[in-house]
Amino acid sequence: MKKYLKVAISFVLISATGCSKLDQQLPGSLTNQQVSNALGSAGVGLLLNGAYADLGGTFTAQDLLFCLEENASDEALVPTRGGDWDDNGVWRVLHNHTWDANHTYVLNVFNSLNKLNFDATNVLGFSPSASQAAQARFLRALSLYYLLDLYGQYPVRQPGEDLRNAPEVKSGAAAAQFIIDELVASIPNLPTTGGAGVATKNAGNTLLMKCYLNRGAWVNRASPTFADADMQQVITIGNSIIASGNYSYMSEYFRNFDALNSSSTENIFTVVNNSGSAANVSDVRSEWCRTLHYNQETSTKPNSGWNGFSTVSDFYNSFTTGSTPGVDLMEGVTNYASNKTGRYKDTAVDARVGGRFYPGITDKSGQRPGFMIGQQYSETGAPLTDRKTPANPLQFEPGIAADMKETGNTLELTGIRVEKYGPDFTNGSANYQGNAGNDEVIFRYADVVLMVAEAKLRAATPDAAGALALVNGLRTARNAKPLASLVLVNTANLYAGNALLTERGRELYWEKVRRTDLIRFGMFNKIWQYKPSDDPKYLVYPIPTQSLSVNPNLVQNPGY
Repeated sequence: MKKYLKVAISFVLISATGCSKLDQQLPGSLTNQQVSNALGSAGVGLLLNGAYADLGGTFTAQDLLFCLEENASDEALVPTRGGDWDDNGVWRVLHNHTWDANHTYVLNVFNSLNKLNFDATNVLGFSPSASQAAQARFLRALSLYYLLDLYGQYPVRQPGEDLRNAPEVKSGAAAAQFIIDELVASIPNLPTTGGAGVATKNAGNTLLMKCYLNRGAWVNRASPTFADADMQQVITIGNSIIASGNYSYMSEYFRNFDALNSSSTENIFTVVNNSGSAANVSDVRSEWCRTLHYNQETSTKPNSGWNGFSTVSDFYNSFTTGSTPGVDLMEGVTNYASNKTGRYKDTAVDARVGGRFYPGITDKSGQRPGFMIGQQYSETGAPLTDRKTPANPLQFEPGIAADMKETGNTLELTGIRVEKYGPDFTNGSANYQGNAGNDEVIFRYADVVLMVAEAKLRAATPDAAGALALVNGLRTARNAKPLASLVLVNTANLYAGNALLTERGRELYWEKVRRTDLIRFGMFNKIWQYKPSDDPKYLVYPIPTQSLSVNPNLVQNPGY
């Protein structure tokens, strides 16, 4: 007799059937059809909601997908600050590429993504409707996309398989094709509309674009190649999303991430949160708490933030397109009370840098979403201080210690901070430390546009003019100066102003795509700030040691 998942369905059976009479049978003797009949569409919906809920922690927590995508890149690092953020060096080894198969977060991400993989597959075993099945297959494809991208392989089961047997493992071209086939088969049955938190056709198509764009890198990370047929698919699918008229650029960039971002005209797929709701599956406060200083919100200090995550000055300086990096970015605030427009001397400087007065956030906390550098202020304009005695002015400076171990008088001050998600002050400060209403963004319209531009440049017959027009359309919407020319990448300069890789960083920073981008553009093994050396083996993460012992079909990646 086939064995079926007992624990996953027991609560759902109770919830879905209420007081309805069920045959008195042991769970192990129930067939899938009997369970499906008992669950009904509503019960299967609960299973599907459980799979959706898996997205919450995976895409929000600082120690899951974010740390493997961002801390391993040039966009983010977590310095040890005395006793804070040491954790046996797990953060530092991510940034300087010295991790191994026993790294805690390498294991946690692998397990988190496989939970989504398992829960989505489980939905398919209980006679879901066509729409429910399509959404479950999309969620499974999403988990497999990240597993393949991060680890180079993934386990996959078919619905109803005997759970006592180790699942099949796919890798390389076959693994990529499986995900693509799943998406192509499921997209027609995905909802056309349904809100940013629902796997719609456009969400499925965005993920499909990512698969075609990254297929060549998955097959050969050291020397990616890009089939013209794949690039044409990216262009065709992306153009259909652009032409749909469903999306447009927001007049305020950070509105895509603040507590009112459920109304964003750019967000394609998100994890939905509601202000004040204890039912939220995403603890989105991590997006700002991970980076802010302990004293940066008056009503909650000294626990306003966790004072860790920062970016590096070279990446920050990439927002200028001039010949001298950074010179057109910074000018200190000399009169806070009258400076309501911004801290930058060039009023046309890229809006994505932030640092400007933001209604609903600056007037509530003094915080200015974007990159935080220099003196920080309260909501009344009073200069903030750190926690030392005597206190130092809270001035965030770019100079992090070379070994990422901070000590001494600047312990709490070093590192440019990044607040992309503005805290939720819609209910005073009640939502600042929990139950915030910012939806967690997974797919966004700007990424679609940039993927089309990239495919145009990678096509067998490149369309440089078309790619440049798309990029400059985006830059105009962000109040940034148009580029005169556009190249894919400058291998001698990671931050070349006219490179598409640089533009993707300026638009999508801290959105959990940077490591993937660096590999696809052939720049991941380059040396950057606080990473003195590298090894090609780090192009893929190791299979966690614990996972190898559980599934004999998994094979450790070379070099680990």
